[in-house]
Amino acid sequence: MKQVDFRSLGRDAQEALRARAVYLVHSLGKSQGEAAEAIGASRQTVNQWLQRYATSGAAALLDGRRISARKGQGLLTHAEAKRVQGWLTDKCPEQLKLPYALWTSVVVRELIRRRLGKKLGLSTVQLYLARWGFTPQKPLSRATQRSDAAIARWLEQEYPRIARRAKREKALIYWGDESGVSNQDQVGRSYAPAGQTPVVRKTAKKLSTSMISAVNNRGLMRFMCFKGALNAKLFIAFLRRLIDGATNKLFLIVDNLRVHHAVKVSKWVAEHCHAIELFFLPPYAPEHNPDEYLNNDLKQQLKNLPAPDTQADLVQATTTVLRSLQRRPARIRAYFHPPDVRYAA
Repeated sequence: MKQVDFRSLGRDAQEALRARAVYLVHSLGKSQGEAAEAIGASRQTVNQWLQRYATSGAAALLDGRRISARKGQGLLTHAEAKRVQGWLTDKCPEQLKLPYALWTSVVVRELIRRRLGKKLGLSTVQLYLARWGFTPQKPLSRATQRSDAAIARWLEQEYPRIARRAKREKALIYWGDESGVSNQDQVGRSYAPAGQTPVVRKTAKKLSTSMISAVNNRGLMRFMCFKGALNAKLFIAFLRRLIDGATNKLFLIVDNLRVHHAVKVSKWVAEHCHAIELFFLPPYAPEHNPDEYLNNDLKQQLKNLPAPDTQADLVQATTTVLRSLQRRPARIRAYFHPPDVRYAA
């Protein structure tokens, strides 16, 4: 029989083989060589076992190594692993009374210690996370005031109701949003030799402009640039532009900015209800507004243009990019393709 490395066997298996060798020699009359051949050990090893047995009896055949008090504490059962994965997927650390914002491997180890009473090594926790398919990622920000129930109601009930009305009344649905553009925005990356951080030269004076826009899933887009913060007067001016020349009634979906609910705005919309109506997204749900993708597209394209030196340069660049996008309906329609806004396509 081929000899085996006894170090690779478990404690119970090793003890059983020692007892087997002694039984073959003392009870069956086998030689040490025959016993060694039968269990896959060397004759010298069997000789040592027999000597220990002759001196101390059956106790000499037991494993003499100390059993650690932490044996088994560095492993999670299948049920425990499922519980930890559920916590990481459905909860934030703060919700589980941990004073942290992110699920790092250190925080996961602390969670396991507190909830399951097991002290795992940091490398063990990292191996578990990799095995479960968890990877470190940059998290998205979500407001604590956000209501998932309200968002689900919007996606499943309220928007379908608006869409049916629009179809019945032959109205066009637009999604609107506001954004600010500044020459201090740093978007994107630039190639440079390794170890030599690239430098962008631009005026130290802060330049900024604001923009309000609306997009439609047919590829239509309207916009208006203005200086400063949006107020009721500016918002009404944009609404006038939006309905100017429109042959169909418009449904405009916007967020819950205070200006959108202003008394002046509500009064103006009521007076022009034959031409336009306002609808409101759930609070703190910007990812469900397709117009957010226009804002991002605008800033991505501005970064490829020369840095503006004056306010007029910034406004001109912003207007140029928006007019270019306005002439590309297929690109506007693409804003409705990501999963979070596909409901509006």
